Amino acid sequence: MKLFQHLILPALLGVILPATAADQPWFTRHLVGMEVGPTGAQFGHSDSNDVRYAARFDGREIVRRCVAAHSEYLVLWVRDGDYAYYDSKLLPEAPGLGARDPLREAMEEARLHKLPMISYCVVQQGGHFLKAHPEFEMRGADGKPIGRFCFNSGYLEAMKGIVAEQLAYGIDGFHIDMLDQGFGPPYGCWCETCQREFEKQFARAMPKGATWDEDWDRMLEFRYATSDRFEKALTAHIKSINPRATVDFNYHGNPPFSFELGQRPVQHAGNGDFVTGETGVWGFSALTVGLNAAFYRAATPGKPVQVAMQRGVRMYHDQTTRPLADIRWELFTLLAHGTFVTMVDKTGLDGSLDAVAYERIGAAFQEAQGKRAHFGQQPVAEVGLYYSSRSRDWLGREKPLAWMQSFLGAHKAMAYEHIPFGVVLDENATLETLQQFPVVVLPNAGILSTNEVALFRRYVEAGGRLIVTGQSGTRGWRGETNSKSALAGLIGARLVRELDSTDNWVRFGKRDFSTETGRTQRTSPSVSSKTLRSEHQSDLTRLVENLPTDWPFLVRGPAVVYDPTTAASVGELLKPHRTTRQLAGKEGTEWPMSADAPVGPAILVNTIGKGTVLTFAGSPDFATASEHHTVEARRLLTRAVRFLNPSPRVRIEAPANVEAVITDDPATRTLRVHFIACNPTPQTLPVKERPYVLPGLIEDAPIFRATITTRDKLKSATALNSSTELKKRGNKVTLRFEDIHEVVTLRYKE
Repeated sequence: MKLFQHLILPALLGVILPATAADQPWFTRHLVGMEVGPTGAQFGHSDSNDVRYAARFDGREIVRRCVAAHSEYLVLWVRDGDYAYYDSKLLPEAPGLGARDPLREAMEEARLHKLPMISYCVVQQGGHFLKAHPEFEMRGADGKPIGRFCFNSGYLEAMKGIVAEQLAYGIDGFHIDMLDQGFGPPYGCWCETCQREFEKQFARAMPKGATWDEDWDRMLEFRYATSDRFEKALTAHIKSINPRATVDFNYHGNPPFSFELGQRPVQHAGNGDFVTGETGVWGFSALTVGLNAAFYRAATPGKPVQVAMQRGVRMYHDQTTRPLADIRWELFTLLAHGTFVTMVDKTGLDGSLDAVAYERIGAAFQEAQGKRAHFGQQPVAEVGLYYSSRSRDWLGREKPLAWMQSFLGAHKAMAYEHIPFGVVLDENATLETLQQFPVVVLPNAGILSTNEVALFRRYVEAGGRLIVTGQSGTRGWRGETNSKSALAGLIGARLVRELDSTDNWVRFGKRDFSTETGRTQRTSPSVSSKTLRSEHQSDLTRLVENLPTDWPFLVRGPAVVYDPTTAASVGELLKPHRTTRQLAGKEGTEWPMSADAPVGPAILVNTIGKGTVLTFAGSPDFATASEHHTVEARRLLTRAVRFLNPSPRVRIEAPANVEAVITDDPATRTLRVHFIACNPTPQTLPVKERPYVLPGLIEDAPIFRATITTRDKLKSATALNSSTELKKRGNKVTLRFEDIHEVVTLRYKE
């Protein structure tokens, strides 16, 4: 009778009962969790006779420690390139396990605590299994094996068998790692299968290596399609066995990764139930923690985002433990940006756990759970940072960070100046996507299709504000130099030439200057009087207010000489001096020389329809991320944002080391401002690789002041921490607080 009342009767009446929380997928219900696995020091043909390895890797103990640390799910290391950590019929098992089965131990204990159990399963790792199956190995262009699995070989069928073994344990899902085709040269794959499939698809032979021509363009498409096909086939197989089992892949479509991994930002992000990425100072820098989260969201709009962070002070595979303040900074940065977070713990060689690490992780997780109501709201973003994967591949090529520096620097400028940002990706950008942002920045997006240019024009004509930097729009489809800019009509200027230097300078002040086009302009202060809407004509000087006049300052990065047609110009772009030896090719130009003569305008401002395009002839974004970054270059970029959007919904003033994340809950008319302080200790020079210095660990919470000013009429303002001093006057809120993380809740009127 109860079954009839609860299920059958409502169905007959057309009533759908609300799903309980337990009916929802685990990843929609949880905020923080753990990934636990053995040390990676054993990677790469570990000694299969070393019975010390993983001897204490105990599934029950791991679950108990994670539950005590307030973990809401567990990703257990179940398979790597060397071993299985369960009773496998297909893979060799870790030598220290003996007759034990950590996966079964963990599953039995997890069920007692209703803890979701996820299998960490590696795909790509050269170890014992690859050695035993050379028929699956990638080949370089020279035909030699390169130590990685080919996704077009029979390895897919082997992986299907491996995941089926793990599904038999009743796991809740998979975190599948290392879906890459390598992290650098030699590139693959030129095995017989790949060559045959390439020729079938394109009716021509594979190129002989990275030729960077039309054939290499086909090769990139072939590589991307190979990874995409493998992920989808593996996901489909898992779902065919257990439709409720979740699948997520460790994602490598974001900076600093590039073509060599075989992943595009959007194409490979959405093949699982959600996307999983990584952060960490070791590989991504302290600054890009929030940027990574925004990038993952842009790649999979509408899907949840998981981000993994590590408890070690340097890298995943060490057994050190970070201070609690350092853990809290990264954790709350990610949570504020709307992700759920997995803490990665690597055990000791024998599989033992670090009690102090779990104590600190537990304190951080407990705090996060207490603040749960303040996470996951709609981001408020003023600036969209445009990421061109085509430029990544064909301008970045085998030195991708040389191109990505502009994108990373644009983010750095926004973060330091507390301008809320989002990411726009070329693969899925639409007019609706662009119009989410009052301002869109094209950071050295050198390669732009005609469709992209048309999209930007529609955005601007409808009232959008576009910032163009450096060489955006100046290159052909495969990176070749063009005589015309694809953006000429939007910029309102003719491309004269690209400078062959990166140590370029700008100057603003009262002076005459001559461009290479032969024009002489009388400007005050360095502003030409082209036709602009009245609100911009009177505000042009605001672009350079408080910058020293008649003072050239370095804006390190690519630069372009423009001849204005319909755009107004501001300031001067100056080329660098070159010594006699440099001109003779006897001396390099890695270090910047001083400013030489002006060659053209520094800034162009052009109005189209209801919108405005502001173009930097140089690259203040690149400069901001460079080793020669100046405050002036950074503020030049952010002042351009404020010039184009003078009255943002929320304006934040705070120290540069404090990140501000703004979210909105329209249903309750609530804005939240998260302040997260990065407060590392000063560092000494390293023993090697000078002058590269890793940031210090955060030990202490800083004391700082901040101001919030809103366009919305505020009803109230409250701080989460009782010790925070807060004053509200109209739509302005001032604060003084001492913590790594603070949340200010603003209730606004209709």
